[in-house]
Formats: sequence, structure tokens, C-alpha cells
Amino acid sequence: MDEGRISPAIRVEHVSHKFAKRQVLETINFQVEEGEIFGLLGPSGAGKTTLIKILTGQLRQDAGNARILGRDTRELSARERREIGAMMDDFGLYDRLSVYDNLSFYADIYRVPRGEIADMLKEIGLYDAKNTAVCKLSKGMKNRLSLARALMNHARILFLDEPTSGLDPVTTQEIHRVLMGQKRKGTTIFLTTHDMFEAESLCDRVALLGKGSILELGSPKDICRKYNHQNKLRVTLNDGAEVLLENGGGSALLVKEYLENDKIVSIHSTEPTLESVFVELTGRSLKDPYGLAHETFDYALRQAR
Repeated sequence: MDEGRISPAIRVEHVSHKFAKRQVLETINFQVEEGEIFGLLGPSGAGKTTLIKILTGQLRQDAGNARILGRDTRELSARERREIGAMMDDFGLYDRLSVYDNLSFYADIYRVPRGEIADMLKEIGLYDAKNTAVCKLSKGMKNRLSLARALMNHARILFLDEPTSGLDPVTTQEIHRVLMGQKRKGTTIFLTTHDMFEAESLCDRVALLGKGSILELGSPKDICRKYNHQNKLRVTLNDGAEVLLENGGGSALLVKEYLENDKIVSIHSTEPTLESVFVELTGRSLKDPYGLAHETFDYALRQAR
């Protein structure tokens, strides 16, 4: 494999996969450039984790091709796997070992000098907990340790499966800070999430995944602009009234009058969020996995009958 830059870093062509009779992924196509943060956005159960397992060589797809740094993911060598870092829940953490010993174990596997562990723990905010057993860590601290483990081998590509799910805002912000630092170093980051705000904050481009298919692909801003059907301005006045105006030159005089008379509290565009775009495309929220709540209710009704 070429040691220099390879473009794209990730290439996925017509990838499909099913479990039993359920089609989890259906003809997936996209590519990720080196140094990009790419987000796969969809509800739990949409196939995000399955795709990561295919891209990291843990699972063989039923059809199509997937390549990492120019190499077929079904043929990755041990050396090539060391160029990949993955964070998937608590996978790979040993509860009885300390934070430091967990990273020591992986440092030895990746042939990384143990002297780098202290710097990694400081960067990730776990240095003071280095002697604490993993079983005594909070969820946020475990997530930080999982991320540190993924970073230990100085990977060219990071795969992060919902890295901030269930975390408090402060811990989430710290993880985002670390990821942006990795991006500045040129690391390619493939991120799965159902958090619309996270995707908009971090990602250069996102793919919206629903029922195993990619529904939209592009930058968060471009996708939201594409589905901005209203294209209006919502003006909140200091008496509490809201005025909806056309987003164009025809509204300039009225806005000018409001401003001159100190009547405006805020002005917002009606541009949609990724969440609202997803709902428009699928009829379901990002937090509703395939409408499972509805399916469970329907099943219960059938059983009752």
C-alpha cells in the first residue's frame, strides 16, 4: 500500500448486506477524502455499526466493494490494520485493569513507546485517573479511554461509532476538541451519530442513512439549504410578536424600519436542521430506529388479538 496520500481514503461502491432476511445495507455508495471528518447520520438500527464493521474488516459484505487507503477491506494485512483506529462502545477495554495498564497493553500491540501514554492521558483528560480500574470509571471517562485507545497507534483513519452517545455536554465538548485536533493533524475521521448537532458541528460532509440506504450526501449546510422550502426570515419583536418575512430585498425596508425603532429582539432564517430534513425524507425522527416503537406496538396488538 502506498505510504503517501491516497485519495479517496475510503471508497464504498454498491455495498449491500443482510442479516437473515433483513436487508441492513442496500447499494451504499460514497467516498471520504483524506483529512476529512465524514459523518454517517441515522437512527439506532439504521445500519451504521454494520457499515463500520465492513470498513474495518470485521465483517464481509454480501455485495459491492469497500476500500481503505486503496486496499480492499476484506484483504487488510496486520500492518494495514495498524493504520486504523476504532472506537465502538466499551469494546476492547479490560474492566479489572487500570486506565494506564489498558493503554500499555495496546501500546505494546501497536509497538508504540510506553512513554507516549502519559501524554495521551493528559490530552484526553484522564491523567489523574491513570491508576483507576476501568470498572470504576463513569461512562464519560470510559468513552475518553476508548478514544485514547483508538488514538494510540497514530491511525491515519479513525472510525468512531457514536462516540458521545449518552454523555454530558462538558465531556462531549472535550471529545469534540480532541477530534478537531486530530483533523488538524490530517487524520481522516469517519463518525457515526444520531446527534444532529454533533454532525453539524464537526463534519465536513454527512450522509443521511435511512432503512439501509443513503438518502442525502453533502455538507450539512448544503443539505439544509437544499431543503429550505420556506426560505423566510422569522423576526421576533420586543413586544413578543413574531413576523415571518420573505428572505429577499422586498423585506429590507420593513426590517430597516424595525431596526430604526429598536423593535427587533432577534432575526432567524427558517433554514431546516439535519434532523428536520431526515424527518421530511423518512417521516421518522433520527431517534426513532425504523419506527421500532410503532412496530412493537403493532406486534403487541396482534398478539392481544
